[in-house]
Amino acid sequence: MDLDPGTLRIDLLDGPGVRAAADGLGALLADAVRDGASVGFLAPLGDAEAAGWWRDAAAQAEAGVRTVWAAHGAGGALLGAVTLVRATAPNQRHRGDIAKLLVHTSARGRGLGRALLAAAEEGAAGLGLTLLVLDTETGSPAEHLYRSAGWARAGTIPGYAADPAGRPRPTTYYYKTLA
Repeated sequence: MDLDPGTLRIDLLDGPGVRAAADGLGALLADAVRDGASVGFLAPLGDAEAAGWWRDAAAQAEAGVRTVWAAHGAGGALLGAVTLVRATAPNQRHRGDIAKLLVHTSARGRGLGRALLAAAEEGAAGLGLTLLVLDTETGSPAEHLYRSAGWARAGTIPGYAADPAGRPRPTTYYYKTLA
């Protein structure tokens, strides 16, 4: 898949946009789970089940709780996505969670995850959020990305979430304060 900066585009998807892209987003999510990413699902995860999750996420986008960015390469190929979930409690409306940072296995290691993370951070700041949090499987390749992008490690919880094979793994939480 082409990651040429001249053809790479990161789009903000509204609720109908997420619904329209659900099949492609589902294939992206299923690809991540097949590759061992701990993103809330157990293997095997079929494309249809994953697309159903995105259709549910579309309703959250329509309600203004979840924001989704999708990265497309040459010819419109869906290469990655990231979501921002805003906290809704009155005393937490200054913060959000980065979730489902997904990069297709064929596009990894070329800066797309960093570009998606930056888009989400910029979008969050534009919404007036001042604090972001995220969690990732301890020891995963994503940890390097988050640390190098200025995220601070808050701590690790042993056995917090199962990997796609169902084995409990430690999870590390990160946070970032936005200007």
